[in-house]
Amino acid sequence: MEFEHAPNDPTRKEISPLLKLALELGPLGVFFLFNAKGAQIAELFPVLQTLGKPIFLATAAFMVAITVSLAVSLWLTRRLPIMPLVTGVVVLVFGALTLWLHDDLFIKLKPTIVNVLFGSVLLGGLLFGKSLLGYVFDGAFRLSEQGWRILTFRWGIFFFVLAIINEIIWRNFSTDFWVNFKVFGVMPLTLLFTMTQLPLIQRHALTDKKTEA
Repeated sequence: MEFEHAPNDPTRKEISPLLKLALELGPLGVFFLFNAKGAQIAELFPVLQTLGKPIFLATAAFMVAITVSLAVSLWLTRRLPIMPLVTGVVVLVFGALTLWLHDDLFIKLKPTIVNVLFGSVLLGGLLFGKSLLGYVFDGAFRLSEQGWRILTFRWGIFFFVLAIINEIIWRNFSTDFWVNFKVFGVMPLTLLFTMTQLPLIQRHALTDKKTEA
């Protein structure tokens, strides 16, 4: 089993951007649905009532959904997607702690841990001359090496901002508010940030499939 190929690698196998988006956002949608409708779902399937409050049911569903997402991605590309894999591992570890200790603190900490980890990896990679963000977005567009470096730095900072926001939200608001913000707040913020990067992407876009010399 191999990890996905490096950015701009001509042998890198791509999947539909819409399918990739669905695989990445699908588990989050499952998490929101089971938290919002947990009581009704537990009534339909009484065995699930042993999990307790909807947040715990949602956590278990999230763990299953992200495992399925990774399995489908692996089946389609025959390679492990690096950043979704890291997210999946953190979800499974913190989700297991949440269910085992029956404490939703751990699943609330997951976004902070993941965002700090991603931000550290991206900025740390730049110190070693590696623009690791290309592993995430190379299927959607191709940039010059300088473009990847700048975009990687900006996303690294953005991940740290998301970590700070998550800490503020879960520490000061209810669990339901945190779940809603995780789904309906973080995504708009991410899309808005992505839109602000379009001028950079246009300036450094490659016009063909060849990498820079």
